[in-house]
Amino acid sequence: MEFHQLRYFCAVARTGSFTRAAVEEGVAQPSLSQQIVKLEQTMGSKLFDRLGRSVELTEYGRTLLPQALAILRQVNEARGTLESLRRGVGGHLSVGCIPTLTPYFLAPRISDFTRRFPDVDLRLMEETTPKLVELLQTAKLDLALVGLPVNSPEMLCSELFREPIWVVVGPGHRLAENDYVKVADLRGEKMVLLKEGHCFRDDALRICKRARLPFEPIFETDQFSSIFPLVASGLGITLAPQMAAHTAQECRLLPLERDTFRRVGYIRVRRHVAGAAQGAFVKWLRETVRAEDWSARTAGAGRAIEGQCAVS
Repeated sequence: MEFHQLRYFCAVARTGSFTRAAVEEGVAQPSLSQQIVKLEQTMGSKLFDRLGRSVELTEYGRTLLPQALAILRQVNEARGTLESLRRGVGGHLSVGCIPTLTPYFLAPRISDFTRRFPDVDLRLMEETTPKLVELLQTAKLDLALVGLPVNSPEMLCSELFREPIWVVVGPGHRLAENDYVKVADLRGEKMVLLKEGHCFRDDALRICKRARLPFEPIFETDQFSSIFPLVASGLGITLAPQMAAHTAQECRLLPLERDTFRRVGYIRVRRHVAGAAQGAFVKWLRETVRAEDWSARTAGAGRAIEGQCAVS
């Protein structure tokens, strides 16, 4: 059994396709398929049912998958730990981030980290939370910045800060002149929201549920840069975290009543052994949050509490 065969096996299991797995792994599809066949011969069992253009795990494949993922994690962690020992605060560090944090929180500040730690080979990846969890499980990421909670018992969560959620309306909207908005004021409004898979969508849905607001979005997208112009035009209203709301041009920003916020933090695999580069990045994150006094923006912010992620 070869390490790369297990890596290819996990990629096929994750994507449900030999073709997509080959693209992810950067190899030719026939070569990947051949390695899977060799792995099946070594294991003495068929691991996939080939169903036209898609594949599904057999009972043997489902049994092997969690053990294969564990082996991948252990090998990658061992490599990272040894490299960190050799180079001090250096080596590879892969960090994931959700789209509602990358442009507003991480991108404006990340140059400070790279200046402090020039020997760290930092790789960033932007994805929705479910995809980031998959990448963490296969050791393709070391940690990820997300909205909390995350529904995965394998993940450890650490809260960095809490951020107010704002109502964003057009300049001619009936609520535009209000000083603040109660959740009940949202009843009857047409909503423009992020697509399924974005964790902030879940925050918005919880607020809609509190308002007993029928969930019938008139537009869904992957980015606030598409939402805000539609809100400004009067098509509907939206909910946005404070850091994103402040980029909404020609819109009116209205604070929601107290205790309406999103939790922001980072997640990592419970069994993951953090190297020096990851430790430096986490320390930098916490120092950045403290220096900018995020805790003053909303009650209870800024505490870093590590433990099992709560279920959403």
